[in-house]
Amino acid sequence: MNGHQRTHAPALAHWLFGCCALVVAMIIVGAITRLTDSGLSMVEWRPLMGALPPLSEAEWQRVFALYQDSPEYLKKNTWMQIGDFKMIFFWEWSHRFLGRFIGLAYALPMLWFLVKKQIPQGYTLKLFGILLLGGAQGFMGWYMVQSGLVDHPAVSHYRLAAHLGLALLILCLMFWLGLTFLGAKQNPDTALYTHGWIVLGLLIMTIFWGACTAGLDAGFVYNETFPKMGEHLIPPELWQLHPAWVNFFENHVGVQFAHRWLAMATLAAVLSLFAHALKKKTKRFVFYFLGIAVCIQVALGISTLLSGISLPLAVLHQTGAVALLLLLIACLYSTRPEAK
Repeated sequence: MNGHQRTHAPALAHWLFGCCALVVAMIIVGAITRLTDSGLSMVEWRPLMGALPPLSEAEWQRVFALYQDSPEYLKKNTWMQIGDFKMIFFWEWSHRFLGRFIGLAYALPMLWFLVKKQIPQGYTLKLFGILLLGGAQGFMGWYMVQSGLVDHPAVSHYRLAAHLGLALLILCLMFWLGLTFLGAKQNPDTALYTHGWIVLGLLIMTIFWGACTAGLDAGFVYNETFPKMGEHLIPPELWQLHPAWVNFFENHVGVQFAHRWLAMATLAAVLSLFAHALKKKTKRFVFYFLGIAVCIQVALGISTLLSGISLPLAVLHQTGAVALLLLLIACLYSTRPEAK
């Protein structure tokens, strides 16, 4: 960076961190939307006009009539009156509104920084790439909702996992660039950095199966015992589908089983990274926060399961996953080897 660009780097960092906070808020609202079965309440896809909620009783009646023709209403919610519909509509509309707001909160300042030539050399394409990912995320949200508007009133859990995964990718990229522009201190350590990437791989798999668990409502089976599933560590229903590997993607019991034990593997992996950092006598407190966060996250996961999927606990559990991911990204950034 030249001197002029370095002067404006903190502003770039604060902008990106602000966008990160908005994405985290959107993920939380998305979790509530999923857990309250609100995601299929808006059957129209109106990128511009849909930014406003219904503003008259006639418009409310129109969108409710559209919902009444959807598979979810016809097969699950025929009891629902317009007052009940307004409640679920609120969460889905809020989720989509946040998506639009984040797009503007990212694109407009980026255009300003670009016009003012305040973006350091080599970063324009990276920032523009994140903008394109944001557009892809909007399409993925539409693609996910469409899967629940055909015959079966539930979105594809694969598309749900992809939707969440893309949001987390955008979040991590913005967070990493924000740390870069902020000039966050680094203490290069190749061994810790490599260890961290292994842990990240496990965490990503755990989050993927967590999204599948949510998408299939798989948390509602075997939610009275842990670590056993009923009377067994390996439940007999685990192998219902053929071929056997399909059970870990399609079978409710298999998906929850995979999420449980991937979570335990991630716990062990994160604590091993924490121990590795202690052995290296690192002074980066982010490793301490990471060790604490993973214990809290596992406790939240178990509590969510045993509570019968309590809404507050489930939302905290998903938020904890985001916090754990960002702390791990911070650990990776702080130990990244110097470029040769």
